Amino acid sequence: MTSTDAHTGAEDSGPSGYAAARLRLLTEGARSGPPRRAALAELTDDWLAALFEAGAAAGGGPKGVSLVAVGGYGRGELSPRSDLDLLLLHDGGDADAIAALADRLWYPVWDLGLALDHSVRTPAEARRTAAEDLKVQLGLLDARHLAGDLALTAGLRTAVLADWRNQAPRRLPELQELCAERAERQGELQFLLEPDLKEARGGLRDATALRAVAASWLADAPREGLDDARRRLLDVRDALHLTTGRATDRLSLQEQDQVAAELGLLDADTLLRQVYEAARVIAYASDVTWREVGRVLRSRAVRPRLRAMLGGGKPAAERSPLAEGVVEQDGEVVLARTARPERDPVLPLRAAAAAAQAGLPLSLHAVRRLAATVRPLPTPWPAEAREQLVTLLGSGRPTVEVWEALEAEGLITRLLPDWERVRCRPQRNAVHVWTVDRHLIETAVRASEFTRRVSRPDLLLVAALLHDIGKGWPGDHSVAGEIIARDVAGRIGFDREDIAVLGTLVRHHLLLVETATRRDLDDPATVRSVAEAVGTQSTLELLHALTEADALATGPAAWSSWRGSLVADLVKRVSAVLAGDDPEEPEAAAPTAEQERLAVEAYRTGGPVLALRAQTEPPAGPPPGEEPPGAPEPLGVELLIAVPDQPGVLPAVAGVLAMHRLTVRTAELRAMPLPDGVGGPVLLLDWRVAAEYGSLPQAARLRADLVRALDATLDIAGRLAERDAAYPRRRGVVAPPPRVTVASAASRHATVIEVRAQDAPGLLFRIGRALEDAGVRVRSAHVSTLGANAVDAFYVTQAQGTPLPGAEAAAVARKLEEALRG
Repeated sequence: MTSTDAHTGAEDSGPSGYAAARLRLLTEGARSGPPRRAALAELTDDWLAALFEAGAAAGGGPKGVSLVAVGGYGRGELSPRSDLDLLLLHDGGDADAIAALADRLWYPVWDLGLALDHSVRTPAEARRTAAEDLKVQLGLLDARHLAGDLALTAGLRTAVLADWRNQAPRRLPELQELCAERAERQGELQFLLEPDLKEARGGLRDATALRAVAASWLADAPREGLDDARRRLLDVRDALHLTTGRATDRLSLQEQDQVAAELGLLDADTLLRQVYEAARVIAYASDVTWREVGRVLRSRAVRPRLRAMLGGGKPAAERSPLAEGVVEQDGEVVLARTARPERDPVLPLRAAAAAAQAGLPLSLHAVRRLAATVRPLPTPWPAEAREQLVTLLGSGRPTVEVWEALEAEGLITRLLPDWERVRCRPQRNAVHVWTVDRHLIETAVRASEFTRRVSRPDLLLVAALLHDIGKGWPGDHSVAGEIIARDVAGRIGFDREDIAVLGTLVRHHLLLVETATRRDLDDPATVRSVAEAVGTQSTLELLHALTEADALATGPAAWSSWRGSLVADLVKRVSAVLAGDDPEEPEAAAPTAEQERLAVEAYRTGGPVLALRAQTEPPAGPPPGEEPPGAPEPLGVELLIAVPDQPGVLPAVAGVLAMHRLTVRTAELRAMPLPDGVGGPVLLLDWRVAAEYGSLPQAARLRADLVRALDATLDIAGRLAERDAAYPRRRGVVAPPPRVTVASAASRHATVIEVRAQDAPGLLFRIGRALEDAGVRVRSAHVSTLGANAVDAFYVTQAQGTPLPGAEAAAVARKLEEALRG
């Protein structure tokens, strides 16, 4: 319909002419989406302008009056059942004439049954109301002239924008709080089965808030994809209005199939997935934008004081190293100036892990630079990439925000292509509160709380990430998921045994809870079948933790103390069956020629002897049908140390390495008998270490400090405390507390004390010192770092070389746990 048609319809038959034209526009199939919204706004503009002109003429033509569209109508976005937001603006002239004009405008709208939000104000009144009511202010930011005195409308627009920019430092925090309160009430659009397209977090109101922030000139939202996301939500709302005939923003379950059909989509799941994707874009843009607003406002508050202190000039932003190529700046994680993403394919995972561990967001610029320049990881992944993924997954709640930042720029699907099928996939089950992809991340978050319960937290965390990866494929998602999980595990570098365990965990991740709640646990066949499926005690331990994490991440209805007790009872029974097949304690491996040489030299010199060499990992066998991988990836540096048997070796070595900022990846300590006729036993330490950042120190420096540590002339504890005090603690992941247990019947020759704790500089030093203080002798130590988790086993004896009595072992474990918590 042309403007002439609209004028003619308004003049000939009043509201009925507009109503007929409106109906034709909404029922014709040629136009939809933005063209239809624009055409509906133009049609409505012409009709209201005609009403204004006719009303003004009938009232003697009052001067200094204009009709202004505000809010969504001001933006030209009219959905079929949208309200008309109108302001009759006047300069304070004849009040009776203005009231009469208002009646001639509002009553035809009401007669047509259209929702109307109207006001009559002078520019001063409009500005005053905006200053008192943020929603009014936001509506006026989109003010658009319809009819009457154009200069009056233009003057108001200029004044309102100037007010908004001048008041932005005060009004933007108010707007942010309003958005947060609304999100708390309405939930997150990207996860709701019956979402409110307008009010939920990531919906149309948040998109409008981002426009308001941009209008303040204080900060701006990431633009890429934002307009498309907003358009998609508006299209869905249009279809919702047309199919229901109501002015509703709630996309209820019973209407989703009709809305999908109106939009030409395959089904309701396809519709929800598109809605979720759009909401995710808007929600992420909101997070980034509000973070930038906070940074700018903090900077403005601090700058005058800094200028006064420094005598002018802008101070350089402080940059604190977090990992190789990764630093913290202005409360965000950014890339170091020396970082070269194009040469360092592990950098995205290293940056993400560092950010999550520090509890800091990844900067938008850093993520976009990584997405634009980083090379794909080789297959299988290098060991560092796998460890960084595990660290990211084990970081608790901060993992979610960091993962979303990687997801927003497409890095997750580049790292894990199978993720695409579960991304934004809805779960039509009232028990589930998340989409499939977010549920997997939430399960990893929950699993990070249980890493002290298992001997292989890395397998637990990766299984949590992959346990529902089969959803979106035909058939049983557990069966499909096992195939996918095995393939993914091989590509990210796990060996054959670990791949088999991960496959078992994914295939049977529902086994325990389903068996415990649906089968007779007193039937021996029930327990035997679970034992056969699980296979080993360690796999059972992992499956128990995964079961609980999965249920807790599903929703409040999926787990209870009753379910937990049933599963625990089943696990206890299955464990008893598996205990009959426990392997005998393995014999110690024979020393190599190099180990014997170092041991003899250490005995003859009476001091420590060191050897450093690059260590590589034999590649895991290729998956069926694939070529064998290339050369093995270096894992770091192997540090061999031989020391004459004496007290304090473990804390001394661990402390020296911590002083030199060396991370211990794996460690073994054992007493090694010397060849006949040479002399007494020597302690042999075989450790894998890596520099936190920078290069490794010289072996001579390590040996010199170790000699001083062993003769008590080096104050390791004091040096480590000084270093910790020099670096303020960052807010970050709240790790579960350390757990120290006595492994009953694990060895006939010694008492095995197991320590599970958050890995940190100096942790092994603190453990070794606590064991020394307890008066026990460390016969051997088996230390491993899995992501951010240390999983250590210490074989300890009394002075005469016998296992500790039960009560004494429990007391040592208790004291060690207290020392680590302190």
